[in-house]
Amino acid sequence: MDNKMKNILISEEQIKEKITSLGAVISKDYENKKLYVLSLLRGSFIFTADLVRCIEVPTKIGFMTTSSYGHNEESAGIVKVLNDVPDNIEGYDVLIVDDIVDTGITMSFIKDHVTKLGAASVNCCVLLDKPDRRTVDIVPDYCCFKIPDLFVIGYGLNFGDYYRNIPYIFNWKE
Repeated sequence: MDNKMKNILISEEQIKEKITSLGAVISKDYENKKLYVLSLLRGSFIFTADLVRCIEVPTKIGFMTTSSYGHNEESAGIVKVLNDVPDNIEGYDVLIVDDIVDTGITMSFIKDHVTKLGAASVNCCVLLDKPDRRTVDIVPDYCCFKIPDLFVIGYGLNFGDYYRNIPYIFNWKE
């Protein structure tokens, strides 16, 4: 990576502004509902933390760990549940929060899984949507940014086991 430079795609300020406005929309949409935010680890933990602080309705939060990438830049296409939903979500309005949806395989799998667990409703919220990579028919209900087909890093998204802590979204350029 020494000969590459960061190409910042979305700034820290843009992320904060969009999450604040998205939190207001979600608050309105889930008013008088039984909201359960299900954060998909590890990539979405930073986004989820910032998002739930902008949601103004009572919110229960849980975490689920799945894997479809490993250390690769592209999805393997097989979703593995490493740690399942920790709570009984029957009757809750579940909002699945993830860092990015590209092929849609993971989000489609999780939506089906959560529905089978008895959720009253299931929607998804993503920081980034990469529709050019979609292989299944799924559209995020809430999305901060649509991006082109680039491998992106930062703000929770990793390269190997690193860079999740960077407060903006970037990719590498030569």
